[in-house]
Order: sequence, then structure tokens, then C-alpha cells
Amino acid sequence: MTITFIGGGNMASAIIGGLLKKGHAAASLRVVEIDAAARSRLAQHYAVNAVERISADAVAVDCLVLAIKPQNMREVATALRPHMKQQLVISIAAGIRSADLVRWLGGYTRIVRAMPNTPALVGAGCTGIYATPGVSAKDAASAETILGAVGSTLCVEHEEQLDAITAVSGSGPAYVFYFIEALQQAALELNLSPAAARDLALGTFAGAIKLATESSEEVATLRARVTSKGGTTAAALASMEDAKVKQAIIRAVKAADARSRELGDELSKD
Repeated sequence: MTITFIGGGNMASAIIGGLLKKGHAAASLRVVEIDAAARSRLAQHYAVNAVERISADAVAVDCLVLAIKPQNMREVATALRPHMKQQLVISIAAGIRSADLVRWLGGYTRIVRAMPNTPALVGAGCTGIYATPGVSAKDAASAETILGAVGSTLCVEHEEQLDAITAVSGSGPAYVFYFIEALQQAALELNLSPAAARDLALGTFAGAIKLATESSEEVATLRARVTSKGGTTAAALASMEDAKVKQAIIRAVKAADARSRELGDELSKD
């Protein structure tokens, strides 16, 4: 499959790197990137053909991956419109709804929307995928293969579910980093060194995630097993319950979901 990435930023670079590691030929990958330094980096690091502008030759491929800022999507879609033939289009631009992309592309419907997250940069991403009705099962499978080069994928039946995925996994790494920051700060205030605070916080998260991932038990069960009655963990969790930390996290994720929907409304306006 020949693929052109429109936009050569971090996420595009991650997917390109992932595809190459999976055995995809560099000669079958192209990038359209307006920034000269980014083009040079892509060409040198991945040996892919990187060009400055959209042209008929640049987009005469099997698949287009739109990896640009949402606010630039309408302009880019308008430039692509005359060149749309039979390409599968994968958009990883947050908030851009398929109906708007269809409209900006002049009625073109072979479109997949995706919501990756930043751990894709290290091959550990989690990407939500929605295939529009104009996409065949083969196309949907191709999209999963491409996006699966940087981690796991989750296909949803309804496009609005991407807002929830944005709130949970798209924004989710920031929530984890926020908790790690708090754990590090607590360690510092308990007179551990900065290096020890960082190592303990990161190591604890990494180990807990590995345990939860490899265990067949529910996360709640794993938590209960660590929490001895009257012990230190119980004291900590009781404090969190008193502060309604769980409810605050749930409210925060719902706020992110609501904002994702608002952004979709804002970006769809002419």
C-alpha cells in the first residue's frame, strides 16, 4: 500500500516509524510538509520522499493520512479535492467530524476517523477508529493495520464515541502524568531526593500497569488485594475517598468529552 501523510509532525513521524519497523517499504511512503526543517528530518531519518506542497503526483496513492492541525483541515481538504480518486482517507485531526470532511472534500466518502494518543510516539499508543459508511471492510482493516503500527486499536460503531475516546485515552496520558507529578511531589515532601521521587513514581506506575495488563482479574480486585485493613494503603485510599478523588476524575473526563463535542461544533462552522 502506498501512503502519503499530509503533515509530518510527531504523530505522522510515529506512524511512519512504526510502519517501517513492521516491514513497510520506505519507498511506498510520502509526506507533504510545508516546513523545510521537518522535511529534511523526515527524509534523513526515515528515507521517505518529503515534498512541500500537495500535488496530483504527491497524492496519487492508495491512502492519505491527514495528520494536520484541526484548524488547517478545511484549507487542506479544499486543496485535496481536485485530486481525490480512490484513495482511502484516514484523518487523525481531533474534532473534525466526517460529515465536515466529506463536505470539504466535495462529497468524497471513503473516510476513516481516528483518535490516537501520544504514547504512539513510543509504539504504545491506543487509537480509536471510526469507519464511515463509505468505507469497505477491507479499507477498515487497512486503517487498523496502519494505525496498529504504533500500538493497539479500538473500533467503534458510532462516530460520537470518538469524543469519549478523546476524553479517556486521547487526553488520558495527561491525567497519568498529573498523578505522577503529585506522587513525585509527595515523595519530595517526605524528604526523598528528586531522583528517588522520580524513579519511585515512574517505577510504581510502570509496574502497576504491567500487573494490571497481565492479570485476568479486575483492577478493583488488584486494588483491594493491596489494601490491608488498617494499613498504610487503606489510610491513603480513605483520604482520597474523603476528598472525592474518584468523582473528581470522572467529572474531569466528562468535561473533556463535553469539550470535544464543543470543538467539533466550532470546527464545523463555515
